[in-house]
Amino acid sequence: MIISELILQTNNLAETEKFYSETLQLEMITKTESSVSFRAGDSVLTFEQNDREENFKYHFAFNIPANQLEEAIIWTNNKIELIRNPESHLITNFDNWKAQAIYFYDNNGNLAEFIGRADLDNNSDTEFSSKSILNISEIGIVTDKPLDLASQITQQTGVDYFTKGPKTEDFVVLGNDNGLLIIVSPDRNWYPTENKAEQQKVKARIVTDQTEIGVEFN
Repeated sequence: MIISELILQTNNLAETEKFYSETLQLEMITKTESSVSFRAGDSVLTFEQNDREENFKYHFAFNIPANQLEEAIIWTNNKIELIRNPESHLITNFDNWKAQAIYFYDNNGNLAEFIGRADLDNNSDTEFSSKSILNISEIGIVTDKPLDLASQITQQTGVDYFTKGPKTEDFVVLGNDNGLLIIVSPDRNWYPTENKAEQQKVKARIVTDQTEIGVEFN
């Protein structure tokens, strides 16, 4: 599965544009009065203005070359503050997924992640930069009944359960290493923080079996 576009809400479009274009140095590809879109490797990250007083908070991830986590840490110096995990490390190892990740917040308080996945065989010897971002590879979706929603998505889109798991009542993952839907219940924290997962409006375009499908969750 590929996440070709991820569409999120923000109550501060101007600051979001500044963060992603200047701090994260993503290429801005479209801009209107009510939205802004950035190139993130093979994916598009779009934010839509929403005048709700309380900001929207999401969790999403970008795939980067599996051998460049340390380089990514160096690149983030003086740009963004990385979040340490409960063991006080910047890099978290996910042995079951054969992956390593680092985490940071954007201007909205969204929890973003750079993750390298060994099974994708995407090592790079090019100096790390924002152009090293390969694609958007995860989006968190919050619902009271993760198993029920996962079943609905599978039936409607053909996206299967992630072979590396998990599949539990409060945490289900669909897709593959290129693109994952992380479906959780509201009582879970987004690792590695103490922030509760919040149910928010999420729109995306996903590609499965060479067919692009629009999906929306509220």
